[in-house]
Amino acid sequence: MKPSHRDHKDQAPRSVSVALVTISDTRDEAADTSGRLIKDMLKEAGHGVNQTHIVPDDPSRISRLLEELLASSSLQAVILNGGTGISHRDVTFDVINGILEKPLPGFGELFRALSYQEIGSAAMLSRATAGVRGGKVLFSIPGSRGAVRLAMEKLILPELGHIVYELNKQKAEVKAE
Repeated sequence: MKPSHRDHKDQAPRSVSVALVTISDTRDEAADTSGRLIKDMLKEAGHGVNQTHIVPDDPSRISRLLEELLASSSLQAVILNGGTGISHRDVTFDVINGILEKPLPGFGELFRALSYQEIGSAAMLSRATAGVRGGKVLFSIPGSRGAVRLAMEKLILPELGHIVYELNKQKAEVKAE
């Protein structure tokens, strides 16, 4: 009998090492309340926040930082907040979409569906996304505190360990071959 998703969650790591990236032209460490909220929620759930960064809405700077983070063997996940809207400065989705090996379209779909319940039709303006690159999971969420809380409580925290388990399971299967 094949294990269920509940079995996988039971086997998932309880602590995941995460890098947190805030994408903003205007926020600094003092003004990054959404970044602090993510960090606090991760720590409260037992996860480690190994690195935090604030990067302007600049595709080349975001790409360079992501390449560095993805090369780090000490990280299992990257959470980005900010830059997911549709204004000309919102470039996070475009950068992430260009590097993902395996998109997780359900993340963005679920985020927008849950967001719709809270803010109505404006939820369609969000380009929240997630996926896998280099054996690590990336989540890109809006930078508002409400959106952060929604994404963290309803989607990221419930599945973070499970996703990392699945990625590590794939690595173990490849090594066994």
